[in-house]
Amino acid sequence: MKNKGIISLLALILLLLLVNFVAANYFTRFDLTQDNRYTLSEESEKIIQKADAPIFITIYLQGDFPAEFKRLQNETRYLLEEFSVVNSEVKYEFINPLEGEKDAQAVGEDFYRSGMPPENLNTYQNGKTSKQLIFPWAMARYKDREIKIPLLQKNIQQKTDAVITNSVAQLEYAFADGFHKLLQKKSKKIAVMRGNGELPNGNLADFVKSGQSYYNFAPFTLDSVASTPKKTLKKLQEYDLIVEAKPTENFTEKEKYSLDQYVMNGGKMLWLMDGVSAEKDSLFGNAENTMLAFPKMLRLTDFFFKYGIRINPSLVKDFKSAPLVLSRGRGRQAQMTPLPWFYMPLVSPKSENPIVKGIEAVKFDFASPMDTLTNGINKTILLKSSQQTKVMGTPRQINLSDTRKKPDFKTFNNGGKILAVLLEGKFTSVYANRVKPFQIDKSIDQSPKTKMIVVSDGDVVKNEVSRGKPQRLGYDRYSGKTYGNKAFLLNSLNYLLGDGQLLALRSKEVKLHFLDSEKVSVQNLKWKLINLAAPLLALGIFGFGFTYLRKRRYVK
Repeated sequence: MKNKGIISLLALILLLLLVNFVAANYFTRFDLTQDNRYTLSEESEKIIQKADAPIFITIYLQGDFPAEFKRLQNETRYLLEEFSVVNSEVKYEFINPLEGEKDAQAVGEDFYRSGMPPENLNTYQNGKTSKQLIFPWAMARYKDREIKIPLLQKNIQQKTDAVITNSVAQLEYAFADGFHKLLQKKSKKIAVMRGNGELPNGNLADFVKSGQSYYNFAPFTLDSVASTPKKTLKKLQEYDLIVEAKPTENFTEKEKYSLDQYVMNGGKMLWLMDGVSAEKDSLFGNAENTMLAFPKMLRLTDFFFKYGIRINPSLVKDFKSAPLVLSRGRGRQAQMTPLPWFYMPLVSPKSENPIVKGIEAVKFDFASPMDTLTNGINKTILLKSSQQTKVMGTPRQINLSDTRKKPDFKTFNNGGKILAVLLEGKFTSVYANRVKPFQIDKSIDQSPKTKMIVVSDGDVVKNEVSRGKPQRLGYDRYSGKTYGNKAFLLNSLNYLLGDGQLLALRSKEVKLHFLDSEKVSVQNLKWKLINLAAPLLALGIFGFGFTYLRKRRYVK
């Protein structure tokens, strides 16, 4: 018996040693959540595995803030733990920018100047409202490069808990996108077209600057196609994608043929086109505050028709729109007043396509409706106006005094209109079975599989310029809101240039469950009493019952 005891003890010791050896040398994690919240996608793992040196990440979301932001903080920590498991080069720390009784306003201004604007948070607790400054940003550094990573994906039409849910769902994408920018060598080239009256460099500055985190940008003009068309086309085909941003001058047949053959050779294009000539600045250029909106003739109708779309020479008025901010009063009495302006549709994406899924509403300015035509090309509608839309024909005089008129909402009954569409497939040449504007060695009548995106408003890519300095794309300085224009355009570039695996991360859904803060505030005392009294009451009932049964059983 004694020997058996010794043998059992030795067996137990050996078992413990074996378990410790396995635990020390082999590590695994199990994600038991329904939505696989703590499981990195294959795309994320491939991206982070490219790091062969430490990636240092500083997360500024640290401090005492409401439960919703604690959730965001915790989810960020869990996600970074997963990244560090895949690649031990991932190092991270959470810091509080306001620690040590620092001046919150001064710190906030420093963050704003560095491109990481803080958030002014109004917290409601125990019936009281208070303001708090938070910094939902991370800074990642790799070798001699660094990148800012936003943790909060804002939506001006969502409540705080919905914003946090969306932000948590996009956390993996946000970090994977940041790591991709740090680790990926830029090899693909984008041509920003010039020479046909496109938007000035200042109005494209933020788009180009933001896109340069992924790709190489360069200006390209088709002027030389008139004298050396073959050479011009050959140079054009060196680019992976063309961006045509709000041209205002007619295209010649030679220019159109160059663009057409670029597509026929598998080139990708991002078209940002106006169907109507209408500029908001023109409203303020005369005493009557009026302007004439008229069809914009660029000689591209047959071009787009062959590819399967039509940009109509009319304007979209949408009841769901961004306001026009005007100065009312004189001198010190002047006030900036937001007024309804239905020519600036505010489009919240409905499509599940990763280009637009989860992004903020996109702001348009004098957009035109588009039609899709049957031609064998696969068409995905990315952005549509709301159902409360009114289509206005042109030419038409537009008056700033319209802001003072009460609109007839019954006339906003034309339904949602297409404002952005993705085209994918094998395109047929605009010049198939036609006389060619110039001769090349091999004219192609059908392209391999390729894709393009057409947006029926050039102002979608336009950033404002204030005091000679370009502003952030999509930022409205009067309201302080940032619309989703930049995210939409950058996602479009990623998708067109084959970085769809990164955008696929947007499809990952994470469900968080929050308490109803209003109900908690109203029923606060009730639930506190229940939580305190119920256990004591249950304990008292148990004690009384136990004593009663004990006496009944043992007392004669």
